[in-house]
Amino acid sequence: MKILALDTTSGACSVALYSNGQINERFVQAERDHTRRLLPMVDEVLAEAELGLSNLDAFAVSRGPGSFTGLRIAISCVQGLAFSADKPVVPVSSLAALALGARREHPHWKQSPIIAMLDARMQQVYWGIYGTETPNDSLLPEAVQNPEQVLLSLNEAELTNFYYGAGPGWHYEAFEKAQAEELDLDALIHARDIAELAVPLFQEGKVVPAEALEPVYLRNEVTWQKRQKIRSR
Repeated sequence: MKILALDTTSGACSVALYSNGQINERFVQAERDHTRRLLPMVDEVLAEAELGLSNLDAFAVSRGPGSFTGLRIAISCVQGLAFSADKPVVPVSSLAALALGARREHPHWKQSPIIAMLDARMQQVYWGIYGTETPNDSLLPEAVQNPEQVLLSLNEAELTNFYYGAGPGWHYEAFEKAQAEELDLDALIHARDIAELAVPLFQEGKVVPAEALEPVYLRNEVTWQKRQKIRSR
């Protein structure tokens, strides 16, 4: 199985090739240079594996949540590549990928739940809770909330195990009241983790054609506001 994954959701740009259990990744932190870097990174990864687009089984990409611009860059690129190669696309949760990457970087976090959190601006965060048994699925529905609402949701969930926190969304002062065992505010989303999460989804047939690929924002008014600004120019 060969899956090419792309991501520009957060403050990084990455491309990874999953090929029969092996993963090769290009990763760079580049807040405002995603568009120029992405396709050359795709070419590098494929050339190193001596593969073309026609040799792939599928593409994978973060479906969100995340920044409007960041999501659209990777999704638009994947749509173009997948359409030209006539290959399906596996949409993967950006929060699930963030959690998986944090677990990879911190082996001592072991089997405990990880709360992945991205800053949604406007004093809100995107967040979800991920375990090891079904790493693609949040233990609570992924949501966009302000920090106080997140803390209330966590109290109501009554987590019985220690939990850890990953992602820049944890920077809000209100989260000093959280009971997280340890935090990694510098955690970023990696295409390699999107690729790994895409494998079981592909095997389960959870794919979409390129033209049907849509981002998940969780907060529709953000999209509406962005479009209104664009139209007003």
